[in-house]
Amino acid sequence: MNALHRFADALRRDTVGGLLLIAAAVVALAWANSPWASAYESVRTFTIGPESLHLNLSLETWAADGLLALFFYIVGNELKQEFIYGELRDPRRAMVPVIAAVCGAAVPAAIFALVNLGRPEAMSGWGIPMATDVAFAVAVLALVGKHLPPALRTFLLTLAVVDDLVAIVVIAVFYTASIAVTPLLAALVLLAVFGYLQHARFLDGRRAARWCVFAPMAVVIWVLVHESGIHATIAGVAMGLLMRTSRRRGETVDPSHRMENLLRPWTMGLALPIFALLSAGVVFEGFASTVTDTIAVGVMAGLVLGKLVGIAGGAWLTTKLTTGHIDPSLSWWDIVGMSQLAGIGFTVSLLISELSYAGDDRMLEHAKAGVLLGSVLAVALATVLLSARNRHYRRLATTTG
Repeated sequence: MNALHRFADALRRDTVGGLLLIAAAVVALAWANSPWASAYESVRTFTIGPESLHLNLSLETWAADGLLALFFYIVGNELKQEFIYGELRDPRRAMVPVIAAVCGAAVPAAIFALVNLGRPEAMSGWGIPMATDVAFAVAVLALVGKHLPPALRTFLLTLAVVDDLVAIVVIAVFYTASIAVTPLLAALVLLAVFGYLQHARFLDGRRAARWCVFAPMAVVIWVLVHESGIHATIAGVAMGLLMRTSRRRGETVDPSHRMENLLRPWTMGLALPIFALLSAGVVFEGFASTVTDTIAVGVMAGLVLGKLVGIAGGAWLTTKLTTGHIDPSLSWWDIVGMSQLAGIGFTVSLLISELSYAGDDRMLEHAKAGVLLGSVLAVALATVLLSARNRHYRRLATTTG
């Protein structure tokens, strides 16, 4: 049992989860571009689930919509704790990553549109470079930034969640043929009940009763959000933000921290690696023609340049034009490095690629390749910047220690 606890504690660390996530992504890329690529495609397109509930989905979709919702629940839960007790309880500090996220979504979209201005058939992909893949970004930050201020991770989490919410709204408005209003309203009602029951006294001290109430409710909420046509990971964020963070009499830990402690090892050790394995297998064919295509160039420029300018510039302007400010432990060089890291656009970017060019395999191939190459370049540049900052903070710790 002690060994099991130590293994679970290891999985709770971002560095371990990050290594597993990146390893799974490398395996997926190698597999998808190997002689056994057909086997990889067969695995991730294999469908399972009840057709009557419109849930006969591919394994890839189950991973992106289902397993990733678990990770977004953890992220939403952690943000709730930060908003109540942590760095984000100060609205002037919280507004900076929020506004930066909006700017970090708008600038990449504008860059893509400018690159493809003379090519109207490609313009539908303007939303591809908008979103930051929070799972990969947090993993890379944990690997290269052991000595970086914790406030930088909080900034990244807030930014990435808001960024993904913006992208999900864009999908709902511009890339969804129609939204099913009835299941969406039902999901909102159940979310309100979920939030209310978090504070209900009659469930205090009854752990079995809480599981019997909240676990089925969480599943139903996820199904309803999925049925509405909105990306189902939003259900995870919403439930995480509704968790009770206060401790009651007789409780050794509040529900928010208890669920995070319970679910984080499963999320980092199982859900995210499976997601990466099934989502990261982008096939490269005709490398030279791909990297010179305006779709790929627009996506790469949006992710590498647009994210950097949009996020760092948006954050800087917010501090100059409003009462907002960044955490005192951070420097603007930290924000620049983190802004470059936010150029990792995987899950939602690949999803928007599918929606943008569903009828043209060639354009879709170029868009996906642009997402992958842009993300890799953003990681490489961010690693250089953040590693330098990490060495700076390590020297400071050594000097002051």
